[in-house]
Amino acid sequence: MSTVTNLSTSGLQLRRGSRPLRSVVELLSSMRFAIALLVVVAIASIIGTVLKQGEPLNNYIDQFGPFWAVVFHRLGLFQVYSSWWFLLIMAVLVVSTTLCLVRNTPKIIADLRSFKTGVREQGLRAFHDKAEADLAQPRAHAAARISAALRARGWRVVQNERDGETLLAAKVGGLGRVGYIFAHSAFVLICLGGLFDGDAVIRLQMALTGKHLLTSNMALDQVPARNILSPANPTYRGNISIPEGGSADVAVIGLGDGSVLQPLPFTIKLKKFIVDYYSTGMPRLFASDVLITDHRTGKTWPAKIKVNEPLDVDGVKIFQSGFDDGGSHLQLRAWPMRGAGDAPFTIDGDVGSTRQLSNGRDSLRLELTGFRLINVENLASAKAAAHRGGLVGSIDRHLGAAVRDVPGDKPTNVGPAVVYKLRDASGQAHEFFNYMLPIQLDGMPMFVAGERNEVGGQYRYIRIPADANGKVDGWMRLRAALDDPAARRAAVDAYVKQALPANAAPELVRKLEETAERTLDLFAGNLPRDPKTGKPLVQAAGGLPALGEFLQRNVPKDQMDKASAVFVRVLNGVLWQLWTQARVHAGLPPPRDDAASERFFNAAVLALSDTSFYPAPLYLQLAGFKQVQASVFQVARAPGTIVVYTGAVLLILGVFAMLYIRERRCWFLLRDSDGGSRALMAMSTNRRTLDFEKEFAALRSATLDVAATRPR
Repeated sequence: MSTVTNLSTSGLQLRRGSRPLRSVVELLSSMRFAIALLVVVAIASIIGTVLKQGEPLNNYIDQFGPFWAVVFHRLGLFQVYSSWWFLLIMAVLVVSTTLCLVRNTPKIIADLRSFKTGVREQGLRAFHDKAEADLAQPRAHAAARISAALRARGWRVVQNERDGETLLAAKVGGLGRVGYIFAHSAFVLICLGGLFDGDAVIRLQMALTGKHLLTSNMALDQVPARNILSPANPTYRGNISIPEGGSADVAVIGLGDGSVLQPLPFTIKLKKFIVDYYSTGMPRLFASDVLITDHRTGKTWPAKIKVNEPLDVDGVKIFQSGFDDGGSHLQLRAWPMRGAGDAPFTIDGDVGSTRQLSNGRDSLRLELTGFRLINVENLASAKAAAHRGGLVGSIDRHLGAAVRDVPGDKPTNVGPAVVYKLRDASGQAHEFFNYMLPIQLDGMPMFVAGERNEVGGQYRYIRIPADANGKVDGWMRLRAALDDPAARRAAVDAYVKQALPANAAPELVRKLEETAERTLDLFAGNLPRDPKTGKPLVQAAGGLPALGEFLQRNVPKDQMDKASAVFVRVLNGVLWQLWTQARVHAGLPPPRDDAASERFFNAAVLALSDTSFYPAPLYLQLAGFKQVQASVFQVARAPGTIVVYTGAVLLILGVFAMLYIRERRCWFLLRDSDGGSRALMAMSTNRRTLDFEKEFAALRSATLDVAATRPR
C-alpha cells in the first residue's frame, strides 16, 4: 500500500512540477523520438560497416587526403562505435526505452488483470463479431454451462451479477501483451550489456583514476603507469600479437587516437603457430599451441587455441582472431628506376621497421609492412589481352592486373612477396606489392610488381621480363641505357647506319635521325617543350602514351595508321640497337635474332613504357628472408555478455509473443426470458486474422449450440 502511495505521490509531484521537465520526459518516452534515435544509430552503423574502423591515421590520409581525413577524424567516423556521440545516443536511447516501459508497463499489467466487466448491452451490440440466441436453460444453468465450455478451451472466465442479468467476461492469449514488455526490456538489457562491455567503462575508469592515452610508439616495459589500466578492471577487450617463441601478459586496447595497456592475470607463451590453406590460398585452419602461466598460483599448463574455440582463463576469454608476420627478416635489392645507373644496393630490415632513404636531394621513408610466404594466383591460360592494331591502341595495356582474368581455374602458388610503403616528406605514401620469383605469363617468366596509392584500392602492376638467367638484371641494363642521353644518341646512330645504305642522301639520313631521336626521346620521357612557356608539348610522362599523344596532336586522322606503323618500326629498331649496346657494354654477346630474344624484347618494351607510370624511384626486389610467424589473440573480460544473452532470450520470447500470441476477449450477457434465458455474445481480438472468424464460429457453436437453444 505504501508503494502505491509513494508512486502516486511521485506522479502528483511530476504533474505539479515544471512544465519543461514534463515536456522533456514526454519527448524522451515518445515513440517518434525513439524511432529517430534508431535511425541515427542505423546510419552510424552503416558508416561503421562501410568505412573500415580502427586503421592508423596515415592510412586514412592516403585514402581521403589530409583535409577530409582530419574532418572525419574529428567527427569520430574512424572509431564510430566508441565515439562520444554514438555512446551518448545509445545512452539516451536506453533512457528513452526505459521511460517507455515505465509509462506503459503499469497500463499493460492493469489491462492484463482487467476482464472489462463494465461493458453494457449497447457496447456489446457495437462489436463486429456478435451473436444472440434464446436458451432453453434458466439463466444460472446457462451461465454455468457456458463457463464450463469456455474453461475447457483454456479461457479465463469471471462472472458478474448485476440488475437481473449475468455477465460472463472471458479472455485468452494475454501473454501477447507481455511481449511488448519483454521486447523493450530486451533492448534495454542488450544496450546496457553492450555499453558495459564497450569503451564507456574504460573511459570512465580513466577519467576517475587519471589515466591517459598512449599516443607514441615505445617498448611495453617503458610505458608509464598513467597509460596502464588496473589489473582489476571489470571489463575490457584488447589484442595481443605474439611471435613464435615469444610471450606476453599485457593487452593493447585501442581508443581513438591512442591506446592503453591492460595487464592480464596470466602470461601467454606461443610455442607454435599452425596454419593450413585451401587450394585457393585462403586459410583453412589456424591455431596456436600455447603455454598459460597463472600469476596468482604460478601454475603452467599447455593449451591449444583455435578459431571459434576460445580458451577461458579466470573469466578472461582468449580468442584466436588472426595471424600476422612476427617481424620476418628480409633482404632486399633496391634497383634504380630513374637515371642512367643500373647498380642495385642492399637493404636489410625486419617487417614492421622503417628506415630513411635519400639520394642527397630527395628523401623517402621506407616502411616494411608485410611479408607473405604463400600467394596463390589463377594461372589458367594466363595470357594477356591482345593489343589492338596501331600504336595508339597498344598503349591500353600499361599497369594492368598481375594476372588477367581468364576462363578456367588453375590456382598456383607463385611464391613469396613483400609489401612495403614509400612515404615522401609530405606524408603521402604509395604501397607496393612485389613478388620474389618470376611468374610464367604470356609464355615467359615475368617479375610482377604492384602499386596502389590509396588504402583498399586496387593494385596496378608492371611486368618486368626475366632475362636468360632468370634475373631482372638484363631489363635493368636496358632501362638505364634508355635514361642515358649518350646511349640514346649512339643507338640512333647505329639504327640509321643499319637502316640506310652507305650512299644514302644526307637529307634522308638527317630526317631519319630526327625521327628516330624524337621517337626515342618521347619514349624515354625527354619531352619536347614550348620555346615560349617551357612547358612540355605532351602531357604523358613518357612511354607509348607519350608517343600516342604526340601523334594525335601532330598527325591528321586519315594518316594516323600509317604514321603509327612508321613510329612503331622506328621505335623497335632504335630500342633493339639500345639493347644490343647495353649487352656489349656489360661484356655480353649481342642478342640473337630468334624467337626467345624477340619475346623478351617485346615484353621489355612494354615494361619500359609502364615505368613512365611507376611512381617510385626504386624497385625493391625480395632477395632473401627468414620468416617469423605471429599469432594474434583477442582477450576479453565481458561480464556484460550474460546481460546481453538474457536480453537476447527476452527478445526472442517477446517477438514470439507479439507475433504468435493473440489476445482474444469475449462476453456473454444473459437475461431471464420466458421458459429460459436470452444470451448476447460478443468477441474481439487485438489482431484480426482469418483464423479468428473460424474461432468465433466454433466458440459460438460450443456455447450457443442448437441443443441448448430454444426454438424462436
